[in-house]
Order: sequence, then C-alpha cells, then structure tokens
Amino acid sequence: MNLNANFDERAVVHSDRQPWVASPMKGVDRRMLDRIGDEVARATTIVRYAPGSAFSAHTHTGGEEFLVLEGVFQDEHGDFPVGTYVRNPPTSSHTPSSAEGATIFVKLWQFDMDDRQQITIDTTTQTPQPVRVGISEIPLFKDAHERVRIELWEPNVAVTQAGHNGFEALVVEGSFIEGDEVFGVNSWLRLPPHTPLSAVSGPEGARLWVKSGHLAETPTSPNVVG
Repeated sequence: MNLNANFDERAVVHSDRQPWVASPMKGVDRRMLDRIGDEVARATTIVRYAPGSAFSAHTHTGGEEFLVLEGVFQDEHGDFPVGTYVRNPPTSSHTPSSAEGATIFVKLWQFDMDDRQQITIDTTTQTPQPVRVGISEIPLFKDAHERVRIELWEPNVAVTQAGHNGFEALVVEGSFIEGDEVFGVNSWLRLPPHTPLSAVSGPEGARLWVKSGHLAETPTSPNVVG
C-alpha cells in the first residue's frame, strides 16, 4: 500500500474526518496518514486501542516512535498516560495493550538503523523553552537526521519555517491555518524539503508534535530480509 507516498508533495490528513480501519488485532483500529508497504511498512498512523485490547508481542526492527493522545497506553515496561512521548529504537520489542483504552500517534520504520537510544518523556510535566516571540517548545529528540519537539504557539501568531529538510506536524490541542486550510485537533500536515511553512495559530493557540529535517533523503519501503 502506498498512501501519501510522494514526499515531494504537500500532504494533509484531517484524521478526525476519516473512518477507523480495523487492524489484524481485534479491538485495535487505525487511521493511516502516510504509508509505504503492507503490514510491514514505513508508516505514520493514529491507532486506537479499545479498552482491554492488546497487540501481540513483536520486535520493532525499524524502530517505533509514539505520542499518547488519549487514555493510557501500556506494555511490559510501564504505563504511558496522555502526553507521553516514547522512542523504541530498532531491535526493541514489547507487547502493547490498554486496559482503559488509548489513542496514539505512531511512526514505524523511520529511525536511523544504528540508533539504540530508548526515550520516554512525559511532555505534560516539561517546561517549554522560548524560541521566538509567541512560540516555545519542548525538545524531544535530535540527531543528525531529524529534530522532534512539542511546539506551543500562542493565539493568533504568524509562524514561518523555511530551509528545512522536511516538516511534519500533528495538532494535539488548538488549531492553526495554513494554505487557507484550518487544521484542528488530530489534523496532520507534511511539507517537502524547502517548502516554507507559513501558518497562523488559531484564537486559542496551538500545541503540536513537530518533526523536521527527516526528509532530506526520499523515504523508501522497509528493507526486510526474509
């Protein structure tokens, strides 16, 4: 399956307008944002776990990165409430579940394959760092290939970013306008390298998960050795 797989084009998904699609595991549904591949895929997805649901034990050969949007996500390593950001690097494994139900934003097969750094951050307890007038951020991860953070935009602020090697954002709270299009909660935007972001935050401001720099090389499907 290829979905929003042309990384030279702007991509948008207002995920709350999309139907939930069942995964291979009962009680686990998905809204796909971009994807290259079938069940083993380079993928960006919003995943919903019904109360009491679980996914079978598996190894993340290409790494997994997620942000908890609703409920409490769980595995044998702990409980991850709303606002928790986790990076499970390549070769890591777990058995995910949710006793009370959870929704997560998750990215698969998008790591440097030599990365072995496991990260867990409760973004709700972090103090944002001012970046420029009207914008602050909570750093989550940075390496030679990408920078990940939570950005907080004050109300009615003009936001521009240029010269990036790819920009991607998911609205966690609030809203913004870009290209005459309103992005509300759970809306997702991806811009190709060197396509400037020109946005204005909504009247209540915006809290976003943001990644940039990660599209310097055109993504491809996972290289799975059978």
